[in-house]
Amino acid sequence: MRVDHFDFNLPAARIATRPASPREAARMLVTAGDNVVDRHVGDLPALLRPGDLLVFNDTLVIPARLFGRRGDARVEITLHRRVDETNWRAFARPAKRLKVGQTVLFADGFSASVTDKAAGGEVGLAFETGGVALMDCLTAHGVVPLPPYITKLRPADGRDLSDYQTIMAKHAGAVAAPTAGLHFTEALMADLAAAGVGHVTVTLHVGAGTFLPVKADDTDDHQMHAEWGRVTEATAARIADVRAAGGRIVAVGTTSLRLLEAAAQATGAVAAFSGETDIFITPGFRFRVIDLLLTNFHLPRSTLFMLVSAFAGLSRMRAAYGHAIAGDYRFYSYGDCCLLDREGAS
Repeated sequence: MRVDHFDFNLPAARIATRPASPREAARMLVTAGDNVVDRHVGDLPALLRPGDLLVFNDTLVIPARLFGRRGDARVEITLHRRVDETNWRAFARPAKRLKVGQTVLFADGFSASVTDKAAGGEVGLAFETGGVALMDCLTAHGVVPLPPYITKLRPADGRDLSDYQTIMAKHAGAVAAPTAGLHFTEALMADLAAAGVGHVTVTLHVGAGTFLPVKADDTDDHQMHAEWGRVTEATAARIADVRAAGGRIVAVGTTSLRLLEAAAQATGAVAAFSGETDIFITPGFRFRVIDLLLTNFHLPRSTLFMLVSAFAGLSRMRAAYGHAIAGDYRFYSYGDCCLLDREGAS
């Protein structure tokens, strides 16, 4: 499918640089058939049904953006995927002059050697330390890896340490937040529980590849970056029980949706899963698990806008985004969100 089908014009003023406060005060565009309704995230308990199940991504964002030196030259590194205890895949700027075998020094006692180079500025890095010690070094010397569309408008600061983390964050490894989860607070979770809406978690360590533009002209020619995820047996069993009882499965974010659809069997049952997935969802994809999707507004020509167009229908999403732009909704990671019903679902 042609990538330009997923293009649209977004005024720069619509890009949010800070989240709503309180978080559940964010606006929420709700689709129902061909209609769209303007609501707020705090309305969610009244919009869902008793017995519905929210699925959150409990990944925790690490300070994955590093600034180092190769000799006298400055190098910016953004980690995007853990390979093992000491090895990571990363994006380097500038990558052109980096050579295999060179060392990038981030601080005294904290460095990495370049193990290989790939297309698009991607490199392999082998750190001198791993595990908890490496996480300590990242905490001490790294910064929050805010998306480029925010850092072009302002630098990351101390507020982002908490703003760019969901209340479900538990398992360290993401270099981008599962942003739909940023709208939830403990108070909202209590209201959802009182309304009979349950929740479970999965883990998908979101990679920086999620921000990469699609440079191909056709979706068939785009290569997704792999990300590591896990669905436990307990979560798979809970999803099965909810579906058997007639409840709906509500993905909180595209990351939860992608992981569950990657773990889905042909029957629609979700199996326990642990490993990497590079699932790429475009119109024509058959959804087996998810009934509703809560998600932020996404970049034009992005794999995420392709995903929501596959889920809710391209023409419906173009109309919904047009409504959101005209209505001054706030876009992207710190912006507002939409609650989408699946196209063709009864």
